[in-house]
Amino acid sequence: MQKKHFYVAVAFVVCFGAGCKKDFLERDSLTQLAEGSFWKTESDVQLGINGIYDALQDRSLYSGSLNGGAGLPMYDGLSDNTFNNWTWEGPGDFMQGRIDPANWQFSGLWVASYRGISRANLALAKIPAIPEGNFTTIKRPVFIAQAKFLRALLYLNLAVYFEDVPLILEPQTLENAFVPKNTFAQVRDAIVKDLTEAAVDLPASYPAALYGYATKGAALGLLARMHLYTKNWAGVLAATDQILPLGYNLSGSYAAQFTPAGENSRDVVFSVRFTLTQSNNGELFSGTFESAPKVDMVPLRNAVRAYHCTDGRPITTSPLYDATRENLNRDPRLTASVYFPGDIFIVNLNRAFTGNTPTRYGQRKYIRNGPSATGIGVASPGGQDFYVLRYADVLLMRAEALVELGRQAEAYPLVNLVRARVNMPTVENVEGNALSQSQMLEVVRQERRVELAFEGLRFFDLKRWGQMPAAFLRIIADNTPGYAPVDRGARSLVLPIPQSELDVNKQLEQHPAWR
Repeated sequence: MQKKHFYVAVAFVVCFGAGCKKDFLERDSLTQLAEGSFWKTESDVQLGINGIYDALQDRSLYSGSLNGGAGLPMYDGLSDNTFNNWTWEGPGDFMQGRIDPANWQFSGLWVASYRGISRANLALAKIPAIPEGNFTTIKRPVFIAQAKFLRALLYLNLAVYFEDVPLILEPQTLENAFVPKNTFAQVRDAIVKDLTEAAVDLPASYPAALYGYATKGAALGLLARMHLYTKNWAGVLAATDQILPLGYNLSGSYAAQFTPAGENSRDVVFSVRFTLTQSNNGELFSGTFESAPKVDMVPLRNAVRAYHCTDGRPITTSPLYDATRENLNRDPRLTASVYFPGDIFIVNLNRAFTGNTPTRYGQRKYIRNGPSATGIGVASPGGQDFYVLRYADVLLMRAEALVELGRQAEAYPLVNLVRARVNMPTVENVEGNALSQSQMLEVVRQERRVELAFEGLRFFDLKRWGQMPAAFLRIIADNTPGYAPVDRGARSLVLPIPQSELDVNKQLEQHPAWR
């Protein structure tokens, strides 16, 4: 694969539509616009903002791949949830200690993130100079807030996976293209500032034709995620306090949520949108081959066993568990997320899963089960939106913060709301109504695992909880054929800065764990 070095460009390339749904990214071409004739009108600004959203659709970010370098939707492969069976895609090699700074697999995350950041920086530099009278449909502060939100999202991903990274907040020239790293704390503060300011000016919703743009709820939810990662529990509560009245809910089907039918549900706080076209511009994270479901990313045994039975009890204590038919009497989120042998996974062919993966399980959540109505195959680029942030996550972030502050009784109804959608029993009816702080914390962590499985958040959770060593032990105990994970301590918690970037930018220093 060709390696790319990224420098923040002086000229801005506006990307119209690498497959994103709705008006903000509909076209299929790339148009380079001269800076001198651009950034004059509201239409120019809209196109410039669209270019930042377009950056999110990179294969290394939220589009993902099938038989290619892994994108963010596939990063549960960096945890105890999934085995990246085609290990060369990235997560599988990382977990087995085969990645070093010279490998290419994670350079795309770095390059694509800074590409989007550069677009946001240019927009933030240019929009304030445009006369207020030139804005008629969407006011200038809303555009500025969208750019800040998107920049914060890209920096949050960089901070989680690389930790100390260059913090670039203004357009660069060739003279200042090479910059050193900033500390994680400096990056965190910039993320919090961007999201706090964005939440003030973003609307709670848009007209239907503009669905998908960042909202107030999206900025507040991402702010809560940043605070959760840094254990700022009061910050999580302050952000989620403002989300609760915004009208989100969990009323729809959990299984349907991860199909195109769920894309407009009120569980979706922010998604990266894709459209289904006869082009190569759609996403591939939902793609599969017809021989086995999502053969490159397969659920691990310990993840499947983590789902409780319908009585709310673990499989180790529930009388409902049948080891010979382990998909029966289980939390409905399991069968909505995982294929078992005998399940039909390609509907038009009536093709049953034969268990022909290393773990004998297949990923169902998000994965297509047949060609589109227009004949686009399951292995071709598709149109499934990827949910960066869901309301269920917001509720569980708030529940965790409450427990960490010793207010566990207030967390019960939040966990119960998440369980209610799939008719699982309440905390009071299963675990009890007088749980200690540590007991309730385990309840919340369990709920996060099964509710958010295969959504790319497990590494985020394990890292901040300090539970990656225990996760490796679970993976090793699974004894998956062809999988030999190696816990490399600090190197299992952070990606190396790509050597190609260090070679070009002599101001950069490698993360201490990778020196």
